[in-house]
Amino acid sequence: MDLKRLPYQFSVCKLNSLEDLVPDKEFWFAARTDEEISLVCKTSDCPSETLERDDGWKGFRIEGVLDFSLIGILSKISSILAENKIGIFAVSTYNTDYILVKEENFERAMEVLANEGYNVI
Repeated sequence: MDLKRLPYQFSVCKLNSLEDLVPDKEFWFAARTDEEISLVCKTSDCPSETLERDDGWKGFRIEGVLDFSLIGILSKISSILAENKIGIFAVSTYNTDYILVKEENFERAMEVLANEGYNVI
């Protein structure tokens, strides 16, 4: 399975309003629940107003379109990283999964996953 490094630094934010989103930016994920509005975006594209913000994330994606019948892909990757004391922040889209790890753990995460048979590109 191919894991593609993303060339961005990411931030995870909590927003006050959906109006704080900047929809024309290249790469972002937003979620709204009954309790919060969250945003994951390139650090350079963070809104100026956030309730909370955590910078210093790097990420990779599972390459290709993942069929909904596939089971355990994210679980396997997160288990490998957890066994190596590497925390994650995962985001899923219709096509695939994106995994973020703190910048200081990113290279080690890529190495660990490569050692487990993943093709890191």
